[in-house]
Amino acid sequence: MNYWRERSQPYKPGQKTPFKVSRSKIELYKQCPRCFWLDVRLKIKRPSSPPFNINKAIDELLKKEFDSYRLKGEPHPMMADFGVRAVPFSHDHLDKWRENFVGVTTIHEPTNLHVFGAVDDIWRNDAGELIVVDYKATAKDRDVGIDSDWQISYKRQMEVYQWLLRQNGFTVQDTGYFVYTNGRFDLDGFYDKVEFKTKIIPYTGDDSWVEPTLVEMKDCMEGDMPAVGTAAMGGPCDYCQYARQRTELTLKAVRAKKRPGLL
Repeated sequence: MNYWRERSQPYKPGQKTPFKVSRSKIELYKQCPRCFWLDVRLKIKRPSSPPFNINKAIDELLKKEFDSYRLKGEPHPMMADFGVRAVPFSHDHLDKWRENFVGVTTIHEPTNLHVFGAVDDIWRNDAGELIVVDYKATAKDRDVGIDSDWQISYKRQMEVYQWLLRQNGFTVQDTGYFVYTNGRFDLDGFYDKVEFKTKIIPYTGDDSWVEPTLVEMKDCMEGDMPAVGTAAMGGPCDYCQYARQRTELTLKAVRAKKRPGLL
């Protein structure tokens, strides 16, 4: 299909081929429609953060760990410890569903958007329902949870995955799980090893916001650049504020060269 080649191309208003939007693009829209518009229409992206290589390593190791129990068709002991009655789910497409830029996919027909997202893991309960699982890693001197305001992005992430699996015809349990591991600060030293404490945190998702948001995103993509607004995370969008203030400072500098003493 030709739309696979459209991933790196900006969106053209009125285009007939499906346009790919990732789970992270949906999150970008929820945080700031203006940043989203600049990304999909002009390919002007937010500055990227440094790669979290430790987190990536932990993700890969957790996948290998749970895959060993997937092959045996048995629950991981941690699942029993936290009262989760399920086993890791086996499927021919699991590797594809985990692959970045591929993931679980669907065409949302009302908007002609090709929506995709790469899951960390999927479990299956006794009733045959699929369970979305997301791995998280951090290092804090306190217990981890998912109740901070900024962690709304974690919850939306899980809900998009739940929605995608349902669009592919699967029955999905509303409750998903975060396998959240926390680097320990309470040890006597490093000694070439960081120890982690891992817990499984349940979260009951509600994906009813996903489809209305896709419609809003499509309207945004078709229209003019949104004004600088307020980010969903609370307060003005830091990226938009920085861009505006830098532009104002640059204009002042240019004017100062033309009229010394302006600054």
